[in-house]
Amino acid sequence: MKIRILSRNPRLYSTSRLVGAAKKRNHEVEVIDPVKCDLIIEKKKPTIYYKNHFLEDTDAVIPRIGASVTFYGTAVVRQFEMMGTFTTTESQALVRSRDKLRSLQILSRARLGLPKTVFTNYSKDVTEILEHVGGAPVIIKLLEGTQGLGVVLAETQNAAESVIEAFNGLQARVIVQEFIKEAGGADIRAFVVDGQVVGAMKRQGKEGEFRSNLHRGGSATVIQLTDEEENAAIKAAKAMALGVAGVDMLQSSRGPLILEVNSSPGLEGIEAATGKDIAKTIIRYIERNV
Repeated sequence: MKIRILSRNPRLYSTSRLVGAAKKRNHEVEVIDPVKCDLIIEKKKPTIYYKNHFLEDTDAVIPRIGASVTFYGTAVVRQFEMMGTFTTTESQALVRSRDKLRSLQILSRARLGLPKTVFTNYSKDVTEILEHVGGAPVIIKLLEGTQGLGVVLAETQNAAESVIEAFNGLQARVIVQEFIKEAGGADIRAFVVDGQVVGAMKRQGKEGEFRSNLHRGGSATVIQLTDEEENAAIKAAKAMALGVAGVDMLQSSRGPLILEVNSSPGLEGIEAATGKDIAKTIIRYIERNV
């Protein structure tokens, strides 16, 4: 098959691993920078022009679209879909996953466990917002934040009110979530491919850090999910219509609580923690569908 990976940097771990896995299985593979694609839209033959040639006869694409280029990257994925190309992440699912608020609403509709969350239109009644999530401590998140950036733990009522008021003053959209103390600064990343959990790790924040993201210095170890956690991960990926997903959740006294469903989950942490060849699993997912 001819597989194209949409990535801005072929040297990134996830991109290079996917290239290697595709070549090992005798596929032709090319890394395409989505922002350098020209989309030619016409009645009978929508095409993509890239570096002096047309990207025709593409059997499958693997979108690795960064958050900063979501709009244009999604347009490129949509163009491939118009050309009849299989994609491991559909354009609509990619758009939904990048909208934190919409994602939480979709997961709520699917009756999945979530931390109690409040979103308001720059409400001045900050005390009432905090009451809705059980009071301080609370987590305050920028809707556009990624990799733990734009996430604040406010440990007291005064601190929470100050942070929310500051964000409101900057016209920055935020959500306020209850703080799950029993999670102990750790979360679970379950990697789902084609409706199956293919690997899971527990990420622990470094000393004094409530965020467990590996980009923030957290550590990862392999974990055996409970049936409830595995079912929640599969259900969350299905609700978001994602063939490949990283489902982040907290362990709480009331069961697994979904934090986020990532449409471009990194491979480095999960492969290192589990010792599994996740890249190969993604290529085999393509083979079953093309």
